[in-house]
Amino acid sequence: MDKGTAKVVREYVTRVVTSVQGMKTLVLDHETTAIVSMVMTQSQILQHEVFLIDTLHAPHADRMPHLKAVYYVRPTAENVKRICDALHDPRYGEYHIFLTNIASEKAINALAEADHHEVIQQVQEMYGDYLAINPELFSLGVPTVAGLRGSNHDQAVFDRVVQGVLAALLSFKTKPAIRYQANSSACEKVAQKVAGTIEHEGELFAFRARDVPPLLLVVDRREDAVSPLLNQWTYQSMVHELMGINNSRVDMSGSPGVKPELKEVVLSVDSDPFYAQNMFLNFGDLGANVKALVDEYQAKTHSQRKIDSIADMQAFVENYPEFRKMSGTVSKHVALMSELSRIVDARALMEVSQVEQELACTEDHSSAVQEVESLLANRAVTPDDKLRLVLLYALRYEQSETSALHRFVDALGACGVPAERLRLIPALLEQCGARARSGDLFLNKSFFAVAKKQLQRGIKGVQNVYTQHQPYLAQTLEALAKNKLPEAHYPYVSAFPQLPAPNRGRPPQEVIVFVVGGATYEEAMLVHHFNEQQKQLAAGGASASTGTLSATVGVPLRVVLGGTTVLNSTAFLADLAGGKLGATLGTRRDSVGGAAQSALGAALGAGAGGSSSSAFDPRRLAQLAAAPIASVLGTTSTTSKTL
Repeated sequence: MDKGTAKVVREYVTRVVTSVQGMKTLVLDHETTAIVSMVMTQSQILQHEVFLIDTLHAPHADRMPHLKAVYYVRPTAENVKRICDALHDPRYGEYHIFLTNIASEKAINALAEADHHEVIQQVQEMYGDYLAINPELFSLGVPTVAGLRGSNHDQAVFDRVVQGVLAALLSFKTKPAIRYQANSSACEKVAQKVAGTIEHEGELFAFRARDVPPLLLVVDRREDAVSPLLNQWTYQSMVHELMGINNSRVDMSGSPGVKPELKEVVLSVDSDPFYAQNMFLNFGDLGANVKALVDEYQAKTHSQRKIDSIADMQAFVENYPEFRKMSGTVSKHVALMSELSRIVDARALMEVSQVEQELACTEDHSSAVQEVESLLANRAVTPDDKLRLVLLYALRYEQSETSALHRFVDALGACGVPAERLRLIPALLEQCGARARSGDLFLNKSFFAVAKKQLQRGIKGVQNVYTQHQPYLAQTLEALAKNKLPEAHYPYVSAFPQLPAPNRGRPPQEVIVFVVGGATYEEAMLVHHFNEQQKQLAAGGASASTGTLSATVGVPLRVVLGGTTVLNSTAFLADLAGGKLGATLGTRRDSVGGAAQSALGAALGAGAGGSSSSAFDPRRLAQLAAAPIASVLGTTSTTSKTL
């Protein structure tokens, strides 16, 4: 688990393409194309004697017996059938088949029976069967799990979820104790099936036993519906919420005035150091760092213009690749900041987000009613943003005797929100309301929870009104670290002897939290900060609070977060509606019309002496001069090409 998800999957892909010597074709299916593209660029793959990259679903072409076919595909029935069809009339001289998950005996037999020409050289399992997004975050790319709710049972979705969790365990070489959220039938089914497969495939999970076994914790998105409904103000989360990140790609084709080479940009932790260093920063600090990046680029541009000798020419040629790469990095991040700022200004998201945070973090009903009513009457606020405000209000004040929910629903109808969208409000309360939850989402169920929340706010203060909210996962991780996660709410799977016995006397040191229904980038940031804090504790002594969790935690542990998908509010509401809204992950939520646009209304938030400040206000941000930026940026983006 210490390697990080991308490194683990990259090692699998590298083993696949290097284990077969000579010229070869790499054959991928739709899902493994996305999996591979998240961890390796096309140029990196071609360095390993890969002559051609093909897809399993492509029509048959000319024979190429001089090439070896290297298949890296999921072991689904459809994929196995397509491989068998190809084997009846083989195009390639050899076939090397690598499956990304546990293959059934039926699948292996089918391949053997189809190999009439004896061209299969090997069949292996390589467990890179998930999308590696951040070092501590992976996704299965399953946009909706509505088929696993209630009496529904979508076998294909269920199998994909179970297989993805098993692949994560095998790739991390982990045989865990398993706990699940007790009030979620979907979590229980997934946990039981994973445990049953570990029992059945005992040899695959014959890893070294540990005094304190790792833990797989399966939780339900429905326990915290607030996190995916909020606007976000850190870079990665903000881009996903307002523009959409789909397999590390951001579609900017709808952005006004965008250059052709920037209509789709790649945000990759591995290939973009600036993104890796800044993805968890708030919008204000990010703006300051983008400004510094532009200044650095301008300085290098000026220095490159002076070529008075052969030595200067040689230095220019040697530095040119790095120079072009930096040009692409600057172009990309300036364009993203410009578009984010445009959307924020046009949709009045500062006002909207402040009320969202108050609804999520503060118990003040009379003030909440006034603020929500004011925004519902604001024509600059889009109908979708108004709907999310009412959804948050409904969750927070569901049991209030003086609820204004009916009045708000009428106001939404008057704003043009269609009836099918209004039905999301009762659906949210039914699936994610107080009666459906077991935890204290708003920290208001007991006097002690309220007192603790107020005490923490008083001690830590609120550095940023727009990032007050902490996901419910913070409570879960803190309880795990203190070995106080209640078994009544999160029981162990105990009916399988092959599973390691839980050590109830000590907290786990390695935890995989898997969210049925999808994780969020806000939760990924929480996990990152939690792990960093744990490293500081392990290094010795107390550490300063990260602002994410208190420093009074127990034995240091490391967490990896996984989910059926990575949500933004659009994707969450689509899943809530049973996938019937036509929304997909990464759908852009931009309906700003002809609202005012700023060249780069990014929040620099510079404090005294020019240092960045955590508290920021985009209205007070310094404007980067558009003309100087345009004059120094090249017209060619050098973003790494991926599959």
